[in-house]
Amino acid sequence: MSDRISQAFGHPYERAVALSGEDPLDRISLRDHVAEVEIGAFQAERGTTQRLRFNVVVEVARPDDDLADDVDRILSYDKVTEAIAAELHAERLNLLETLAENIAHRILQEDLAVRVYVRIEKLDRGPGALGVEIVRSHEDAPLAADEPHEAGQHPVVVHLSADAVMSPALGGWLDRLAAGGAPVILTVGLPPVPQPESAAKLAQRRIDLLAIEQQAWVLAGRDRRCVVVNTRTELDWAMKHGQISVWAPSKIVLDAPEGPHGSVRDTAALAAWFAGLMGARELVVVGDRAPLAPVPVRAVTAEVGP
Repeated sequence: MSDRISQAFGHPYERAVALSGEDPLDRISLRDHVAEVEIGAFQAERGTTQRLRFNVVVEVARPDDDLADDVDRILSYDKVTEAIAAELHAERLNLLETLAENIAHRILQEDLAVRVYVRIEKLDRGPGALGVEIVRSHEDAPLAADEPHEAGQHPVVVHLSADAVMSPALGGWLDRLAAGGAPVILTVGLPPVPQPESAAKLAQRRIDLLAIEQQAWVLAGRDRRCVVVNTRTELDWAMKHGQISVWAPSKIVLDAPEGPHGSVRDTAALAAWFAGLMGARELVVVGDRAPLAPVPVRAVTAEVGP
């Protein structure tokens, strides 16, 4: 087997050795770490878990002086397994490539990490292991982003019933919310029309989420300040720039490692789950019952408004 083939199919450690040059860095490695994960772009990969195998090598800077046998002066193996666990729990992903990038980026935030080799393989999708391998260096890692929910960035989530969405007082409510100083995210209930019915639970969940998104677009059509968004990145950007967002729930709900329990037709409960996910300072429910929530809840009638 040629050196290039050996590097391609061997452990990432072999590739690290081959690329190290005449002045190799120290390395730490994780071999054959297996975790059960829900991941994948295909419908057959939703609602079920599959085994992923992780092999990671991290090249680390040499210590400036004697380690003195002090664990706090090295890059611990735990930082590698913690990076994997953190990214697996952050969100449900479609692509191994995205997961590998996220893990590499997290590891490279460590001061001693210089270069990282990440290989991830799916063990249950075919007769062999299907995977991806990437190499990223400290220079490749983007600067750490600001925390989305730093001081002043905890939003007020306002849940609007169908009656509240169509209220003639909507413009005045938005004026007051915009003047309040806190980022605002609106959520909506189901439209006041029957939804299609499916005997398949997952199909019905999709139908209901799409119905909520239709109502979000109805709200957006009533006031140009309401911008429909469906990703965490868009929500974080909107909060930092004073945009009033209307949450389209499908992507975040379906991609969440631990999504909302129960039927999404209980849109007040769905809004409570979302408020907790976003670290909201308050959930205001307009024209609907006050749900149990991990954040403070205030319920008002559609006649009073937020």
